[in-house]
Amino acid sequence: MQVRKAAGALGAYISDVDLKDIVTSNNLFRKVRDLVIEHEVVFFRDQNVEPQVFQAFARSFGAVLGHPAYQTVQGADDVQILESTPENLSKIEAWHSDMTFALEPPNYTLLHGQIIPEYGGDTLWASATTAYKTLSTPMQNFFAGLTAGHDFRHGFKESLAEPGGPERLAGAIAANPPVEHPLVCTHPDTGKKALYVNSLFTTHIKGLSKLEGDRLLQFLYSHIVSEEHTVRLSWEPQTIAIWDNRSTQHKPVNDFFPQHRKMHRVTICGGKPA
Repeated sequence: MQVRKAAGALGAYISDVDLKDIVTSNNLFRKVRDLVIEHEVVFFRDQNVEPQVFQAFARSFGAVLGHPAYQTVQGADDVQILESTPENLSKIEAWHSDMTFALEPPNYTLLHGQIIPEYGGDTLWASATTAYKTLSTPMQNFFAGLTAGHDFRHGFKESLAEPGGPERLAGAIAANPPVEHPLVCTHPDTGKKALYVNSLFTTHIKGLSKLEGDRLLQFLYSHIVSEEHTVRLSWEPQTIAIWDNRSTQHKPVNDFFPQHRKMHRVTICGGKPA
């Protein structure tokens, strides 16, 4: 198994290993998991495996967390389908960490490229750990004492605005009331601190006026995704990406319309950010 860094702040390519071998080897899996934690996002090319194998690999990371808004693969019910077609374009374009609207957001997310456009459709990741580290000490100390609100409805406002949207998502809204998380969280495995707000799901900073909170959030959103904090992946069919939601944010680049794009995704249960 070979490892090559993908960018200065985060990211690595893992090669010369087959997903089927990782699934059957605890030693190989532990090495991969440690690399995900170390590099925050890792990429595998040419992993032409069935959804059932992808599902088994994902389950090695922990219990699978379902998502209220996506369909799943028949015969591999833990594998969600993320698909954009000319008739049903992708609506999520903002930087985010997955499902921070949940009381216990996922630890990891895995994507497996199925149908990849001839051009466009890259994904970017940003290191929230590096973003915290590059703040001045006074700013680190100030943000460390704050709490931010996160809301499912904020992230899915476009879907809720569609005809029938509120009815279709009523169950998800009821199951996911607004939550609060620390603005700075500590990674349980590394002890490193990371900024934990994102433009898709974060709504406010507790205890601050709307003007103060909005201005500070806009600063943080921009700071976290500064170019020197990011890595970019150009997808190919059968590429797999795995990332740590506790220390990263990501953003799809929707510059491939009206081409077809289809991905398989699994998210892994986590704990309450602290």
